[in-house]
Amino acid sequence: MQNNQEIQGFSLHLPDADITYYPNFIAQEEATTIFETLLNETPWQQDDIKVFGKVYAQPRLTALYGTNQKSYSYSNIEMIPHPLTVTLNDLKNLVDQTCNTDFTTLLLNYYRDGKDSNGWHADNEKELGKNPLIASLSFGQERFFHLKHRTNKTLKHKLLLQHGSLLVMKGETQHHWLHQIPKTAKQIQGRINITFRIIA
Repeated sequence: MQNNQEIQGFSLHLPDADITYYPNFIAQEEATTIFETLLNETPWQQDDIKVFGKVYAQPRLTALYGTNQKSYSYSNIEMIPHPLTVTLNDLKNLVDQTCNTDFTTLLLNYYRDGKDSNGWHADNEKELGKNPLIASLSFGQERFFHLKHRTNKTLKHKLLLQHGSLLVMKGETQHHWLHQIPKTAKQIQGRINITFRIIA
């Protein structure tokens, strides 16, 4: 498995953030093969989340993988990791090299259609540490990634996450910015993303 070595990332140049986007991190044909593999090999689950006291089915499917047995908790959901598959291990090695780190935990999200989404949040759970490094690989349908500053309401940004792309957030980004994958009324296909985290 290879990424496009000639592809350079570019900074989003947002204040109080350190975000880099690699639009063609994995070649299109290989990215399509990876999407099909992940879709068919992953033991997807749909958990319930509690929002303002009401319980809803989470509007996407998820799965957790890890190099250790550290669980990951968010929105009152605790997930226990599966061991890495060959495909996920290969992807981890590529992303590790690019980010110069050793990620331990991979959270997979499957957005089946435009009704599936991920609301405004920051990846700031305490087990991720003070200034977490978060990398996100996207496969399948392009979806918009929205960012908004926590205190300066005029600061917003929108980025179309392409098939085979990598987004890296680090530094103080999670302290100052929220992000989401909003719903869309368009008839669209499925998207899988893998978010890489470090849980020591």
